[in-house]
Amino acid sequence: MGANLVKFGRDTARDVRVVARGWRWGRRPQVPRSAEPYVIPKETSVFPTRWARTPAAIAVREVLLKGGLNAVMRFEVNPEVSGLDSLTKLHGPAVIVANHSSHLDTPLVLCTLPDAMRRKTAVAAAADYFFDTWWRATASAIMFNTFPIERRGGKLSQTPGDLLEDGWNVVVFPEGTRSPDGWMERFRMGAAYIAVEHGVPVIPVGIKGSFAAMPRGRGWPVPGRPTVAVRYGDPLYPAEGESPRDFAPRISAAVSALLDEEATTWWEARRRVASGTSPSQSGPDAARWRRVWESTTPVKPASSKPRAWK
Repeated sequence: MGANLVKFGRDTARDVRVVARGWRWGRRPQVPRSAEPYVIPKETSVFPTRWARTPAAIAVREVLLKGGLNAVMRFEVNPEVSGLDSLTKLHGPAVIVANHSSHLDTPLVLCTLPDAMRRKTAVAAAADYFFDTWWRATASAIMFNTFPIERRGGKLSQTPGDLLEDGWNVVVFPEGTRSPDGWMERFRMGAAYIAVEHGVPVIPVGIKGSFAAMPRGRGWPVPGRPTVAVRYGDPLYPAEGESPRDFAPRISAAVSALLDEEATTWWEARRRVASGTSPSQSGPDAARWRRVWESTTPVKPASSKPRAWK
């Protein structure tokens, strides 16, 4: 009797294994994935951010930025701002374009803008990074008024144009991601396309020292309250009939000139722009460690820089 039960159990287990090997568990396809026909993947839903631009959200963001983040940032770094007079030449919404090498760049731009302009400014953020989870998307939207934009698929979001038509300024980092070594990467044409398509000016911004203060991979600024320079330039307007492909290099050159001006003087930088000898901000053709070492040179405070006029 016992032997029969053992044999019955073994046979039953064998039959279950045979059935399991041929069973479509979880509706498993019967053909290899490489043999399946290509199907265009469905687009994922876009995280809504319109609520972040309501009066209540703007009021909360002002408290968080001016009362909290601005105080913490100025305690950890020493921001030196120049060129704010260029913003008085604006007469409507604009695309604010800056080089990007640190997570400090967004709060630096928002906290140094005039109050009235900051309240009407939104920031383009990578959908695959800041909007991959609901809590990160909600936090970035309420704190920085971000909206998602695709940076890998080559598709532009409709949100920047809608915001510009509603009178909002839009912050765009044309490099697409933070610089890995602190030097300026190639500018993509997204910001130029938005400006040309909607007929709005571009405000170039040069940020120097943010990589040294908080390089990629750090979650908090380095000790010592390093100086970070934020320099605003005059508005750039697309010329009549100018294409985004032609306008994008002008934007990149304007940001490069601001960085050169920060490293030297306004007069010397303007002379180099006029003669076409502005130094490249893409960094030296050297090993990665040398590029990082050179880009982490501390920014000199304004009091120790040479004067343009003597």
